[in-house]
Amino acid sequence: MPKFLESLPMLLSRTLDGIMPRYRSLFQAHGLTDQQWRVLRALWEQKHLTSAEISQMTLLPAPSLVGILDRLEKKGLIGRLRSVKDRRHVHIIPTQAGRDLQAHMLPKVEQIHDSYMQRITPEEWDELNRILNKMAEPAEQRSFA
Repeated sequence: MPKFLESLPMLLSRTLDGIMPRYRSLFQAHGLTDQQWRVLRALWEQKHLTSAEISQMTLLPAPSLVGILDRLEKKGLIGRLRSVKDRRHVHIIPTQAGRDLQAHMLPKVEQIHDSYMQRITPEEWDELNRILNKMAEPAEQRSFA
């Protein structure tokens, strides 16, 4: 068994605690929480998503997502469009204010990201992604051959 400070949960927590303050400072300067940012970021990339898709992509539980979406809608950053094909489906889309925020924030987020990427090589980044994705796979999907 690894020592406490070398355990996977502690390594991941320490890494997250070291990286997130710069991002959180930017989010807070624009009146956003981490969770609201995740929703907006997913929408900016995908253009429109259902609540279920947002929940799956952002790892936010559906019950929590309802309040997050409500707050983003009150801020005028997202809108809801009911599907004309199936009225049970509601698509979440960024508003013009949400798109304006995207244009303003993404360059700043990219600067933060780039500052961290200077610490590792592109090959190390690829390997880190591969390892973390492998660790995140559910056990039933992994082969231990």
